[in-house]
Amino acid sequence: MPDTRPLEGRRFLIFAGDDYEDLELWYPKLRLEEAGAKVTLAAAEAGRTYRGKHGYPCQADETIANVKSADYDGVVCPGGWMPDKLRRDPKVLQLVREFHEAQKPIAAICHGGWIPISAGIYRGVQVTGSPGIKDDLVNAGAQWHDRSVVVDRHFISSRRPDDLPDFCRGILQVATG
Repeated sequence: MPDTRPLEGRRFLIFAGDDYEDLELWYPKLRLEEAGAKVTLAAAEAGRTYRGKHGYPCQADETIANVKSADYDGVVCPGGWMPDKLRRDPKVLQLVREFHEAQKPIAAICHGGWIPISAGIYRGVQVTGSPGIKDDLVNAGAQWHDRSVVVDRHFISSRRPDDLPDFCRGILQVATG
């Protein structure tokens, strides 16, 4: 029987904030936990409840200001309108750059790609994302593909909620590879 908890003992960070895309936060969170990972939702305020675009709530476990990338094995950047707000936070960009320097998994789906774009880490990277940010990705130096998931080294990207099964398989592939 295959190992059903291949991420046992690993820790993942997921950014949270108002107007996140509900499925793009919850599906990876639950899939990572199912694989054995401890998942931390980080937002501007710990303990606060944030609402997704479709009204589903999540409660932040930690403040972004207190997060240290060294404490985590990977990061997930969900989409929605939230990434446009979070990419203005210098600490978010610093964290994503640190994950990149350590070659830890950086997963972005839909508009979540705005965060790695603003962190300046997508130059020369094969990616996908919402067609709505295709120009942003290309202008950041990324090579955009219209596919359900693109894995390039420690980068995992997907276009939209329909791609979540492939996105999560990509995260698990990189995290266990």
